[in-house]
Amino acid sequence: MPLDSQCAAFLDQLAAAGGSPLHELTPSEARERAFPPELTGPEQPLHAVDDRVLPGVAGPVPIRVYRPSAGAPLPALVYFHGGGFVLGGLDMNDRPCRALANGAGCVVISVDYRLAPEHPFPAAFDDALAATAYVAAHAAEFGVDANRIAVGGDSAGATLATQVAQRARDGGGPALAFQLLVYPWVDFTDDGPLTREYADGHFLTAASLDWFAGHYLPPDVDRRLPSVSPFFADLARLPPAFVLTAECDPLRDQGEAYARRLQEAGVATQLKRYDGMFHPFFSLGGAIDGAKTAMADVAAALKTALSARS
Repeated sequence: MPLDSQCAAFLDQLAAAGGSPLHELTPSEARERAFPPELTGPEQPLHAVDDRVLPGVAGPVPIRVYRPSAGAPLPALVYFHGGGFVLGGLDMNDRPCRALANGAGCVVISVDYRLAPEHPFPAAFDDALAATAYVAAHAAEFGVDANRIAVGGDSAGATLATQVAQRARDGGGPALAFQLLVYPWVDFTDDGPLTREYADGHFLTAASLDWFAGHYLPPDVDRRLPSVSPFFADLARLPPAFVLTAECDPLRDQGEAYARRLQEAGVATQLKRYDGMFHPFFSLGGAIDGAKTAMADVAAALKTALSARS
C-alpha cells in the first residue's frame, strides 16, 4: 500500500523547507526542530493540568498531570514521550496527552525523563521506573486507583514502558494493569529487510536510528541484553497490551514481532497496523487524519482495559 497522501504531503513540506538531516545535527540543534504545537492536534480543555516534580534516583523528575474530571479515584496512564531518548519533553506531547486523558477518561501522567547524550542509558529508564513507582505508591495523592495504573509511550517512550513493565514484574511491583505501546523500539540489534526498505525517505531513517542509539547507548553495551532490547526478555506474566505499528516505519516488523511474542507468552495483546502511515504519525493529529483514528482506537482500548479492572 502506498504512503498515505497526507503523510506524503507532510514529508514533501519537510523536504521543501530544507535543512540538514537529523543525523548530521548535534542534539542541541535537533532539539530546536520541534513540531509546531498545532501539528500535534487541538489543545483540548481538561479539568486540571498541573506540573510537578517527583523524587528520582539521581535527582528530581518533572511530570505533567492531566486530569479529565474531578471524580476520584480515576485510572491512570504513566506516559513516556518519544524522541529516540535524545529529543522531546513535556511540551512535545502535551496535546496528545490531553487527547488521551479525555478519550480514555483517565489521569495521564507525562514523565520528563533525562535525555542522552548528557544522560545516557540507563538514565531514562531509571527516571521512568522511579516515576511509575512513586505514582503507584502515592495513588491517593494523585486521585488515582492504584489497581488501575497503566504504562505507555510512543517510540522510545514505548521502549521505556516495556522495560518498566518487565522490571515491575521481576522486582515485585508496582502491579500494572496495561501497556500502551505505540510503535515500540524493542530491538537495538535489528537490521532486517524492513529497516532497509524504509531506510530513507519516510521521516524516521536508518541513519537517524543509528544517531539516536549512538547517543543513548554506551559503545561497549551488549544490545541483546533485555535491559537494552526488551524484545529478548521473558515476556510471560506481563500486563495486557495494545501494540500500534505504522506500515511505512522501519520499526514496524520488530513491534509486530514483539506483539506476537507477547501473545505466545500468554499475554492478552491487541496488535493494530495503520496502513499508509509513517513514524511518528500518532503525534500529528493536527495534520494527519490517520492519527485521529489511531488516537480514538488507543483511547478506547485503554478505557476498556482499565475499566475492566475496576
